[in-house]
Amino acid sequence: MSSLLPRLVTWVIAVVVGVVYGLAGTIAQGFSVGVFPLGLMLAIIGSAALLAAVRLLTGDRWSTLLVGLGIMTATLIFSGAGPGGSVIVPQPPEGTIGTGIIWTIAVPVLVAVVLAWPDLSAARDSGAPSAARSEDARPN
Repeated sequence: MSSLLPRLVTWVIAVVVGVVYGLAGTIAQGFSVGVFPLGLMLAIIGSAALLAAVRLLTGDRWSTLLVGLGIMTATLIFSGAGPGGSVIVPQPPEGTIGTGIIWTIAVPVLVAVVLAWPDLSAARDSGAPSAARSEDARPN
């Protein structure tokens, strides 16, 4: 029971951080410098870095999934028309693909890739000799 509470708190924080990143990415994805979609690139790179960091630092796929669900939820909610009719992610002209569509597709792909990435820590620990063992094995 004592390990359940910290895990639940971690999951709640993961969702909140995911929602914040999703909101920031959804708002920023439309920014361009000339024809270069700088906001979209920064949103994708930042979200990928967040997902990878959570996965690497916690070693928990559930926390990573919850961060990804937070990002996807914020993207879904803030991509639609607001109560006053305002739109954060405008629909692209017919026959073109806008940054909003790329952002909407990129987030689930990033989450799937980071979640599916294999855990190589066990192979790394058993396969490579430690520095202490290799120093002890050297002849004097």
